[in-house]
Amino acid sequence: MTISPQAFTFVRELVRAESAIVLEPGKEYLVESRLVPLAREAGHPDVDAYVADLSTRRSQAALMKVVEALTTNETSWFRDSDPYTTLRKEVLPLLAKTRPNRELRVWAAACSSGQEPYSIVMTALDTPELAGWKTDVIATDLSEEMLERGRRGEYSQLEVNRGMPATTLVRHFERSGLNWRINQSIKDRVQFRQLNLTRPFPPMGKFDVVFLRNVLIYFDLPTKQDILRRVRQVMAPDGHLFLGAAEMTMGVDDAWERVPAGRSSVYRIREEQRTCVPW
Repeated sequence: MTISPQAFTFVRELVRAESAIVLEPGKEYLVESRLVPLAREAGHPDVDAYVADLSTRRSQAALMKVVEALTTNETSWFRDSDPYTTLRKEVLPLLAKTRPNRELRVWAAACSSGQEPYSIVMTALDTPELAGWKTDVIATDLSEEMLERGRRGEYSQLEVNRGMPATTLVRHFERSGLNWRINQSIKDRVQFRQLNLTRPFPPMGKFDVVFLRNVLIYFDLPTKQDILRRVRQVMAPDGHLFLGAAEMTMGVDDAWERVPAGRSSVYRIREEQRTCVPW
């Protein structure tokens, strides 16, 4: 049985109101597949009955479970590989030349269950120019459930098989029953915080690198423009922004310029848009 048009409309309006993510017609299969487990957990025979109950009770906690189910995306270690090679070989060595305090701050936005921010830390540790440096990563996501998984830093064999080189696994993880737990020295470098990208950012300080990968594709143009504008406000003037392969700033926010880097590319604030100097 497929989800009814009425139930789909309720869910897509809820998700857009809470996260600004647009579920276009044709995504009914996605909504149903993500909500079937929640419907069963709540004791309903199908998704339509579950959504009907939600629309009547309007429990904020239950509604947010639906939003989290629809906004949590698949992830992997060192996803797409090229951005991490660019980070290690070009971006981090360049920044290392201009940071006399020997500290770097990175923001991993929409971090899901933690693979991205931990991959960033491991990449920094493999960058010779950063030997002895302090590299801190702020990892944010809308889903508190995903954040808690990231804080635990424990992953199944299937999860570590997704992009994790065997040599890296041996160096930075230890066995925990049937799972793998990331070393405490890696965990200590990542702070997980709940954050909705579509709403005003809390005080965060400035970042040298921002990973905002594979998330803008879910928003409409005005929301993309607003997010990119606010990201500029928390970037160091000479900072670097990483987007997903299918994402770009051209035609969205022209205050950014695309800079080819290795087999990848990064985005930087245009010179004329920089309002202050690096510290």
